[in-house]
Amino acid sequence: MGKETQAAPASAGHSTTGAYVAEGAEFNRDTNYIEDRITRHGSSGSNGEPGWPVEPGRYRLIAARACPWANRAVIVRRLLGLEDAISLGQPGPTHDARSWTFDLDPGGVDPVLGIERLQSAYFTRFPGYPRGITVPALVDVASGAVVTNNFPQITLDFSTEWTEFHRPGAPRLYPEELRPEIDAVNKRVFTEVNNGVYRCGFAGSQKAYDAAYSRLWTALDWLEERLARQRYLVGETITEADVRLFTTLARFDAVYHGHFKCNRQKLSEMPALWAYARDLFQTPGFGDTIDFVQIKQHYYIVHEDINPTGIVPHGPDLTGWLKPHGRESLGGRPFGDGTPPGPVRPGEEIAAGHGAAA
Repeated sequence: MGKETQAAPASAGHSTTGAYVAEGAEFNRDTNYIEDRITRHGSSGSNGEPGWPVEPGRYRLIAARACPWANRAVIVRRLLGLEDAISLGQPGPTHDARSWTFDLDPGGVDPVLGIERLQSAYFTRFPGYPRGITVPALVDVASGAVVTNNFPQITLDFSTEWTEFHRPGAPRLYPEELRPEIDAVNKRVFTEVNNGVYRCGFAGSQKAYDAAYSRLWTALDWLEERLARQRYLVGETITEADVRLFTTLARFDAVYHGHFKCNRQKLSEMPALWAYARDLFQTPGFGDTIDFVQIKQHYYIVHEDINPTGIVPHGPDLTGWLKPHGRESLGGRPFGDGTPPGPVRPGEEIAAGHGAAA
């Protein structure tokens, strides 16, 4: 079922995010994940090693609302209608150096896995697992063992390996004819934007911060120009590329602008990107997964090195996320020949007062 990856663990302050930085150094993200995959043929990949077969009800997705990487998996699961096939466990917004915890569930225990900490699922499979205990993670319910935490592959496999269990009208988030362009856009968005905000926030020196800041805004300016002339990042419909960018944009003004010092402009001051973000936010499957309260609690409480007081700001004003975006004039159809997902499943709704306001 694949091999355990080995490397020096992240520092305690970032062990659950897979991120670390040495004083004076540039931020570096640990991207060595458990590479096992859940596939329709039960193989881990092209090498044909034994793996995990697609099987409805067998796996539980553990995905904290606060985490942008986990948020992607929640969005894709909802867009494709995989709720009946893959259950969802949601840790609370904060964690300590050991692990994400299920403090929002009754008794602080995940009701399906019966564990208090996600760490338990990692240790069940890899005793003493030395890397970060990260979300999203897929866990084999019967054994209680983690299968994979390889977040970029998880969402792609939801689109390509779980097709038998997609809802009628599910969108094509990773269409074969667009994969080269989607992959190219995703690579730049990850290195310069998704990870770029962290490179600013965790920079260990002025020089490292200045370089990270320049790279981030070069990429955001590129996106602003690109999205001024097309509704979605790639093609005429929503794709995996839009999901990956959206989760960073949704957190930009609330967290990254101030907390991570990404403060040349607010998202709401970039016309194309702000309209694009609102367009997606108002699309079923996107905004109904965003919990701004948990997002702010996570970053401002967990990152003690950046915010030692642990004070969570009241702002920013969320008025505007539900205002008209006008992106329809650029054409495109959100779901192509498909349809929007239905209502959010009971128990997976955003708490009252935790979402956006018109």
